[in-house]
Amino acid sequence: MRFLRQSLVGVMLTALTLGFLAYAGQLIHSAVQDRLTSQPSAQNARERVYAVHVIPARHSREIPEFEAFGEIQSLRTLEIRAAVGGRVATLAPEFRQGGVVESDQLLIGIDTADRQASLDRSKSDLLDAQAEVRDAERSAVLANDELAAALTQFEVRQRALRRQQDLLDRGVGNATGVENAEISLAQAQQSVLSRRIAVAQAEARVDQAATRLARSKIALGQAERDLSDTKIYAPFAGTLNDVTLVEGRLVSANEKVAELVDPDALEVAFRVSTRQYVRLLDNNGVLLPTRVIVTLEGAEADLPATGRVTRHSAGTGALQTGRVLYASLSSAYGFKPGDFVTVAVQEQALDDVIRLPASAFGSDGAVLALTDEDRLQAIPATLLRRQGDDVLVQADDLVGKDVVKSRTPLLGPGIRVRPVRNEAPDSVDLEMLELAPDRKAKLVAFIESNSNMPEAARARILNQLAQEKVPAQVVERLEARIGG
Repeated sequence: MRFLRQSLVGVMLTALTLGFLAYAGQLIHSAVQDRLTSQPSAQNARERVYAVHVIPARHSREIPEFEAFGEIQSLRTLEIRAAVGGRVATLAPEFRQGGVVESDQLLIGIDTADRQASLDRSKSDLLDAQAEVRDAERSAVLANDELAAALTQFEVRQRALRRQQDLLDRGVGNATGVENAEISLAQAQQSVLSRRIAVAQAEARVDQAATRLARSKIALGQAERDLSDTKIYAPFAGTLNDVTLVEGRLVSANEKVAELVDPDALEVAFRVSTRQYVRLLDNNGVLLPTRVIVTLEGAEADLPATGRVTRHSAGTGALQTGRVLYASLSSAYGFKPGDFVTVAVQEQALDDVIRLPASAFGSDGAVLALTDEDRLQAIPATLLRRQGDDVLVQADDLVGKDVVKSRTPLLGPGIRVRPVRNEAPDSVDLEMLELAPDRKAKLVAFIESNSNMPEAARARILNQLAQEKVPAQVVERLEARIGG
């Protein structure tokens, strides 16, 4: 009986299950038929509104700048070389790597024994040459006197010959007397010729003595210079580099022993592209004295310095492009020749430009601005410069409109948005500042009245403060207030 009861219960449960399944299938079939035969009902479409951050577009005067990389160089770098060879006898205590020396300070003293002996020999040779000159001059005087005596004898013999010929013509003299007078005249003439030769030799000796005297003076001057070259002085104040000399070492002539670098006469050499180079020229093609800011980056702090562009390279260099520019530096404390630095070059000021975040400028050359109905419209803009995270554009139709700060693929022309405006100013209204007689005071008052500023705006305004040469204590006070 128990088995029969359980069997009946199982049959009843199976039947109920099959019934419920059939009922469910009927309901599904009916629902599908109703869905297929019913008319579609029109749903009310709802427009989606996006919240976007916008900023106002205003005309301003901007000073663009671009970055380049350069190397610090010294305007005065002197190679210290030994003019004469010898053993180093004395050495300045500052003559070492990184030593600071003063102008006209004795740096190196080379042993003077050989140079002093050479100088003494030159002085002795000079005395001999002077004595030789005096002896040659006396000999020349004596030779001229002997020539004068020989000429007198020649004249006497000539008169004696004429007298003998006159006696012979009157029949008083004889031919023998005439012949003897002619022989005496010939001997006197020969004596005159010999004396002339002696005078010429004496004059030649005088010339040779004068030449020897000149050579002795030259040798003496060279010996004096060699002696003075044993001492090397610093021609200007500076720092020593590449020192390869110690006391007691033998040096050869013209050997490089160190470099003297002027730490106060520094400049930076950096390469720019041709397009950037053209922006630094005036209408006549002359390079402008553009202001540069040089930064030596460090782990904890950076070393800044300012300067002006002074000249450009004569050529581009082998397999190079662009131009190499040179800028002199002022107050370049801590900089050394060879430092690799970052150079921020300020271009000519641009008027009536609009500064926008780089994310607001699209790849299609347009920006999204708001209409009166808070809908987006694309306005073409001309990209002038990229300045870090910002761009400088030119678009007259954009002035006075609110611009979307960051474009996304979801945003496009015609889309309605809900603008989110940042009341804190992100730039200084330069047009307002130009209306004030005292621009610095107006700039300070403007920043003091707006203490809650973004970080980017704070850095840019502080940069403008630096350009306006506001006192440092005012800048520090404003920086503390803006940061708070």
